[in-house]
Amino acid sequence: MTKLTSIICYWAAWIIIPLLVEIIPNIVYSFVLVWKKLFLIHHEKDLSEYKPVITLIIPVYNSQATLYRCIQSISESTYPADCIEILLVDNGSKDDSIKIFQQAQLDFPKLGMWWMYSRQGKSKALNKAIFNSNGKYIINIDSDGILHKDALTNMVRRFENYPNIDCMTGAILIEPDLIEKTQSFWLRQFQKMEFLEYTHAFLAGRNFESQFHSLFTLSGAFSAFRKSVLLKTFLYNTNTICEDAHLAFQIRDVLKKKVLFCHDALFMVDPIESVNKFYTQRQRWQIGELEVSNMFMKQKLKRPIWSYIKNPSMRVLIQDHTFAFPRLIWYFALIALGCVNYNFFQVIVASALIYIMYVLGAFLYYCNVLTFLQPFKDIQKYYGRKIGYVVLLPLYNMFAFFIRFAGIINSIKRKSSWKTKSFTEEMHEVTETLSEDFEILFRLRAFVKALLEEPEEKECYTDNTNTNST
Repeated sequence: MTKLTSIICYWAAWIIIPLLVEIIPNIVYSFVLVWKKLFLIHHEKDLSEYKPVITLIIPVYNSQATLYRCIQSISESTYPADCIEILLVDNGSKDDSIKIFQQAQLDFPKLGMWWMYSRQGKSKALNKAIFNSNGKYIINIDSDGILHKDALTNMVRRFENYPNIDCMTGAILIEPDLIEKTQSFWLRQFQKMEFLEYTHAFLAGRNFESQFHSLFTLSGAFSAFRKSVLLKTFLYNTNTICEDAHLAFQIRDVLKKKVLFCHDALFMVDPIESVNKFYTQRQRWQIGELEVSNMFMKQKLKRPIWSYIKNPSMRVLIQDHTFAFPRLIWYFALIALGCVNYNFFQVIVASALIYIMYVLGAFLYYCNVLTFLQPFKDIQKYYGRKIGYVVLLPLYNMFAFFIRFAGIINSIKRKSSWKTKSFTEEMHEVTETLSEDFEILFRLRAFVKALLEEPEEKECYTDNTNTNST
């Protein structure tokens, strides 16, 4: 009986982690999104003849290759050009970004654009532009992406229809055309997985979080504010690499305002260039998230455990970080199954069942995202053809989890910085460290061997020469 109980407890502990942390929440989120799509999304009133002036802030840093397309997407927007003020803030570019701006001025004369200089980091660049802005709403976008033509109109319409909304983040998606232009076959497959990840993370994950006012962070690539509320904050913090998350905490936790998600305001960004870039990007996100959480939540960590459930930020931390270690244990638990008399077939079947549940959760997300992409036919069509990649998505997410977990470890011993070490650099350090460690072991082995060896016997020579007697 004792053995049976121990086996049941072992299996329960092994299965309960993926069930509670990922599988069950994904299924619940999916049904909530269906409910939102069917009953909560109503047709909002179109903007009247009055269209407020908005300020678009674009931080620029070595953006020569992407800046023109970004400005062009603004010019093609359905929002009137005479109601858009564009402030481009150069944060110390070393390329010809200024020439791209000058060319855009000639090609898009209807747009009001101003170039500013700020060589003190992205946060200070954004703050400088905010103080010089004139719009009722301030919208930040990155220079390496493009706006969907209806993104600005949809976002401003939401602001105008709901006076209680003070801050929103848009949906960031990977641009499909750039994925298909990637030459490397394997990198192109990786980018398609990234495309699915972004659509699920924003149109499913953040969509759900916004419904219950539990959005953890804004997206620095595309976020919007009422200027009147933004000026009540300390603006962007210069002491963190995750300034967007810091501002979200200020608005939600300090000012007690809503931070919501605008599901039909799309901003398309470039796919990841390499696995090294992916590694540094996810580590930077993870380190920044922990850094900002530490700034705002030191006192909350001392509260009773039951108070965590009420706080959305605490729930995110528990899921992303506290459960990271048991999740890691779970990933390696397969090795231990052989120690409790499970044969290979049982392990394979159990793992397959768990994986199928992960795929089921991803498929439910896939179906929900498909409905939210209805207004965007081209993207919906491209996304619809990626159904086969849903089967591989749990493996991709596991790979991303290990990188984020490395970010948790690095945050303990490394000061946060925009310049994060790549996977290649870290592996080079690991190789050097192992070489040094093994070199010490080899030297120690040689030293011990020398001590244990018996010293060689020296030959004694006797002088047998006869001496003559006198």
